[in-house]
Amino acid sequence: MKIKTAFILCAGYGKRLNPLTLENPKPLIKLNNQTLLENTINIAEKLNIENIKINTFYLEDKIKNFLSKKSFNIKIDLISDGDNILDTGGGIYNLIKSSADQENFIVFNPDTVWNLEYINFIEKMEDYYFEQELNNILLVVKKKFSFDKSLNGDFCMEKNLLTKQHNNDYIFTGCQIINRKNFNYVKDTKFSILDIWKEMMQKNKLFGFESKCEFFHVTNLKIYNQLLKSN
Repeated sequence: MKIKTAFILCAGYGKRLNPLTLENPKPLIKLNNQTLLENTINIAEKLNIENIKINTFYLEDKIKNFLSKKSFNIKIDLISDGDNILDTGGGIYNLIKSSADQENFIVFNPDTVWNLEYINFIEKMEDYYFEQELNNILLVVKKKFSFDKSLNGDFCMEKNLLTKQHNNDYIFTGCQIINRKNFNYVKDTKFSILDIWKEMMQKNKLFGFESKCEFFHVTNLKIYNQLLKSN
């Protein structure tokens, strides 16, 4: 990949997986005898990412201890949200501020069960991002590929342009590429990435790239238990 730094968002409370997340943060929940976080780190390694930055808040010592016992062949930095959780947008912005030498970043949510089939789509998404000289792009998938059939669509997409309509058929997978300039005029420290997306959409500048992988997302405790049974 041309992009050398990946962010993995690990600050959230994971309340929809209670009681599992009362003592362990959601990224350390296991599927197929592997934590969601380790699975995401492995994908970043396969993409030849050189540096991973992980934002933390809830039970952050658990994540720190987990990483200290592992031997990943990649540089990993933990960046705390601080005294208060910063939400998705604020968390990404805080990670960007710790990465002064980079302009473009790939961002992963560990809630998605990433597998090797994603590599091809993510690499093609990156190629498209640079060929079109974009400032953002989201990896999306059609609802029919989602294991969790209760998920609503997030977007409509035509010629890689994302909009919101009454029949949104695409779901955000939890992987995006974003340029730091999208945060140039941010005033708040705590905000959702949805605020950034909304602003981009209003300017017809929110872009997507379609994945054809089956989409497994650890939405809540019910879906997690179904995923356990299906593997």
